[in-house]
Amino acid sequence: MTKRFGRVVIAEDLSFSVNAGDTVGIVGPNGAGKTSLFGLISGDLSPDAGRVKFAGRDITRLDSAGRCRLGIGRTYQVPRPFAGMTVFENVLVAAQQGGGLRRKASYATAAAALERTGIAGEANVPAGRLGLLQRKRMEVARALATGPSLLLLDEVAGGLTDPEVTVLVEIVRGINAEGIAVIWIEHVVRALTSLVSRLTCLYGGQFVGDGDPASVLANPRVREIYLGSEVTAEQLEAKAAPRPRGAPREHIRERGGPHAAGAGRPAA
Repeated sequence: MTKRFGRVVIAEDLSFSVNAGDTVGIVGPNGAGKTSLFGLISGDLSPDAGRVKFAGRDITRLDSAGRCRLGIGRTYQVPRPFAGMTVFENVLVAAQQGGGLRRKASYATAAAALERTGIAGEANVPAGRLGLLQRKRMEVARALATGPSLLLLDEVAGGLTDPEVTVLVEIVRGINAEGIAVIWIEHVVRALTSLVSRLTCLYGGQFVGDGDPASVLANPRVREIYLGSEVTAEQLEAKAAPRPRGAPREHIRERGGPHAAGAGRPAA
């Protein structure tokens, strides 16, 4: 695929494929086009050239609603729930409008999505009252309620504490164990390395590194454009490993902004 916004290159003759049940992580500096890549997959954006195929079908001209019905579910960096509706009602809308379900089937699917993401206890709470972790869980639950075979996660760990990240990783691990393929964009490196079997780095409309997480993070080019040339292998390993309770957080500065890895960021 190829996609540009003026002089900004989002994808330059980019080729990317994911198999059923895969877990793939995508990293890259701010503004690399990671979220825009999700838009090309989910149908929020149209490529300037190239095709998008899903389950052997050309879906390039299919809109986001049609792609959702086929099995592509996604979350967004900043959860925007219907604040005046309950958590259950938010997820029910996803089951009905995104999944095309009605009556008992939609209610059962919404309830199951809340159970799978651990927020069934907040089903009757207005969504506007949820804290960040619970909003992130609800965002995943809404995507699950559409019945995806491919789940696109866009920085769902951003802004969470280390224990909250661990909880979220286990939720995603359980989802993947059900056979749902996961592509996860994330700045919290530890979340990805603890889950994904494949990691890729997006930069300048191209994938700079693509392979097992350890190899990609050790790639000098990836370390230069994503994390900065001053980062050592020991720092990468420390970032990927869980921290003992009470231990100080190790900050790794990313190329392209003043934020430490793991902080919330604007859309790519």
